Amino acid sequence: MVRLFHWLFPHPLLTLLLTVVWIILQNGFSAGMAVFGLIIAIIIPRITAAFWPERPGGFRVGKMISYALMVLWDIMVANVQVAWIVLSVPNAKLKPAWIIIPLDLRQPEAITLLAGTITLTPGTVSADLSQSGHYLLVHVLHTEDADAERDAIKSRYEARLKEIFI
Repeated sequence: MVRLFHWLFPHPLLTLLLTVVWIILQNGFSAGMAVFGLIIAIIIPRITAAFWPERPGGFRVGKMISYALMVLWDIMVANVQVAWIVLSVPNAKLKPAWIIIPLDLRQPEAITLLAGTITLTPGTVSADLSQSGHYLLVHVLHTEDADAERDAIKSRYEARLKEIFI
């Protein structure tokens, strides 16, 4: 029975998400459209299951929620900081930097989430991941201390992601 469930729903959360998105995209709600959305949401992950990487071993939802809230806060704060830099620091005095961040994370999902978090936060962008997947190249708009930026990313984001993906 469990094997049938995993075959039918290789990514159950994706199936749920696709169903909800289908229902939201319709102008009105009807049972027929909801059933059709569910059918599509079952077929799409099943067809694409061969292209998906293995699922992460463990995932702590509670810690992910607190991580998401922290990232939203950081995005708001960074928006103000970048606006201040743009308005007050002349181009000649900007100190951009390329920072190499050694990664302790090994799960592709966790590394992707870290790179996405860095890119979503104004003033920083993830530029490249090493072939081995052990280093992330990040560009910072303005920094006085590149090592401090690296340490902040590792302690603020990577350490929390290590707790989320077990």
